[in-house]
Amino acid sequence: MAKKKTGGWLESIKTVVYAGLIAVGIRTIAFEPFNIPSGSMIPTLLVGDYLFVSKYSYGYSRYSMPFGPNLFQGRIFGSLPKRGDVAVFKLPRDPSQDYIKRVIGLPGDRIQVRAGQLYINGTLVPREVAGPYVVEGDGPRMSVRLYRESLPGAAGAAGRTHQIIEQSDDGPLDNTNEYRVPENHVFAMGDNRDNSLDSRVQNAVGFIPVDNLVGRAEFIFFSVDGSAAWWEVWAWPFAIRWSRLISVIR
Repeated sequence: MAKKKTGGWLESIKTVVYAGLIAVGIRTIAFEPFNIPSGSMIPTLLVGDYLFVSKYSYGYSRYSMPFGPNLFQGRIFGSLPKRGDVAVFKLPRDPSQDYIKRVIGLPGDRIQVRAGQLYINGTLVPREVAGPYVVEGDGPRMSVRLYRESLPGAAGAAGRTHQIIEQSDDGPLDNTNEYRVPENHVFAMGDNRDNSLDSRVQNAVGFIPVDNLVGRAEFIFFSVDGSAAWWEVWAWPFAIRWSRLISVIR
């Protein structure tokens, strides 16, 4: 009986170890879950969204693995993001922090914001008014302007169209210098243009090394609005944003 009992414990330990290795493998090469703690990507992503990021989209770097061990340099099977991708990356000045923003500029691009409007390589990026928008769940409730912005694609082709919000066109980040994106770097901005710490703030985020990219945000699998505490079980169904479940990120 003693042998059988010991064997049972060993089998249980093996199962746990195998499950852990499979989970680490999936998180390293396939998908990793993230949650959104701030409103810098409103209206695309809301505080309380939970999403999956594809780890294979841009290849693999040291930051594809848990804790970012310095096992190798560069990227394996690497590829650049496309303009408009919503990407998770390690903050250049503190790789322990994960940030999520929209890729606006690729290596060699010139990026500038003038009077609230985005210019890429000297050309105005068109935006059209999509109506008013009420920001909730990220500080005081406020009404802002919603726009549809259309980024240029590769070689003059049509690019990605996405939504942004602007409180005004004369905020601290609405008039910038022209930034030239260095080789092996990208430039990223939040869709909440007046409330985003991003590449426009060079001493905080700045240009993002390609090696710091973790992956591309693919879809939201869960979302809560924060109206129910963890112990208010009866209120949980009313706190879930049902319309956002299993929604593709654009």
